[in-house]
Amino acid sequence: MKQLEDILKTSQPIPLNRKTVLNIAYSAIWIKEMTHPVLKSFDISNEQFNVLRILRGKKGSPANLQDIQDRMINKMSNTTRLVDKLILKGYVERFTCEKNRRKVDIFITESGLKLLHDIDPKIDKAEDDITSNLSVEELENLNYLLTKLRS
Repeated sequence: MKQLEDILKTSQPIPLNRKTVLNIAYSAIWIKEMTHPVLKSFDISNEQFNVLRILRGKKGSPANLQDIQDRMINKMSNTTRLVDKLILKGYVERFTCEKNRRKVDIFITESGLKLLHDIDPKIDKAEDDITSNLSVEELENLNYLLTKLRS
């Protein structure tokens, strides 16, 4: 098991608070790198995948851009651009409300649902691989500690 100091190639001890923050940041990037090849094989990004899962979770109800943005894992994502790219790929549709032209409804298409159906088992496997070194108890504890950290 490689320690953070080895990964960062430093001989100096890292203060515990900094080590914790760096370890979390490094792990987040590592996780993204582990799932990226799966999504790349389907020609979508992590952020586009997140939008599709949000829309699937609406179970046929429309979402608007703000609703999607509020549910995004990466709040820095340009939601409009992500939705536009998904529209071009045929995974999402956007409709302007007839009663209120400023209101835009966004839906996942059948093609988008099929894509998620195809991706899900591969992402499940990647997530299993990522967490395989931890027991159920360790995973529960890690989730508790990360939630506590953000509180």
